Amino acid sequence: MTIVICFIAFIFSDEIQAQVLLDGEELEAAKTFYSLHDALAQPDSVFKLNLRGKKLKEFPVEVYSLHNLQVLNLSRNQLKEIPADIYKLQHLQELDMSNNKLSQIPPEIGKLKNLVKLKLNRNVITSIPEEAGELKNLEVLEMWDNELDTVPDEIHNLVHLKTFELRGILFSDEEQKRIHSLLPDTKVYFSPSCACKQ
Repeated sequence: MTIVICFIAFIFSDEIQAQVLLDGEELEAAKTFYSLHDALAQPDSVFKLNLRGKKLKEFPVEVYSLHNLQVLNLSRNQLKEIPADIYKLQHLQELDMSNNKLSQIPPEIGKLKNLVKLKLNRNVITSIPEEAGELKNLEVLEMWDNELDTVPDEIHNLVHLKTFELRGILFSDEEQKRIHSLLPDTKVYFSPSCACKQ
C-alpha cells in the first residue's frame, strides 16, 4: 500500500511540476516549435508554438492537447474567429493572432488568467468584450488597425497593463480622453483623432 501511495504521489508531483509557468528568462530560452505535427509528437514538451504564416483558415483545435503551452503565435493566417474554447489554454502567457480576419473577441478570453501579452493587430475587430477586463496579469494589449469605436469601461481593471496599442483606429478626441482616464498609468498609443466620430 505504501509503495502504491508513493508512486501516485510521484506521478502527481511530476504533473504539477510539468505545468509550472515559466518566468520571462525561462520562457525566452524554451524551444519554439514551428510544426504542429512535431509539437503533437511530444505534447508535454511544448511551451512555445509558432504557426505564423501557415495559411490556416481554422483555429487548430489540436493545440488544446498541449497542456503546457504558454506562447502561441497564429499571426499572418486567414483565421476568422477565436473559438470560445480558447479558455482551455489556461497556461497561455502570450497570444498573437495579428494579421488575420478576426471580427470578434469571445468573452471567454477573460478566462486566460495568466495572459501577459495579447496581440490582435490588423484584423477587423469591432469591439472588445467586457470580460477582457478580467485579464488581471495583462501587460501588453495590441489592437492597432482594427475597427473599434470604443473600449469597455471594464478595461480599467487591467491594473498591470503597460502598453495599449490603438494606432490606425480613428477615435474622437473625447473617446481618446476617456480611454486615457480609464488607464492613467498605461502608455496608450493613438493615431490623430477623427472629428467625424464626435
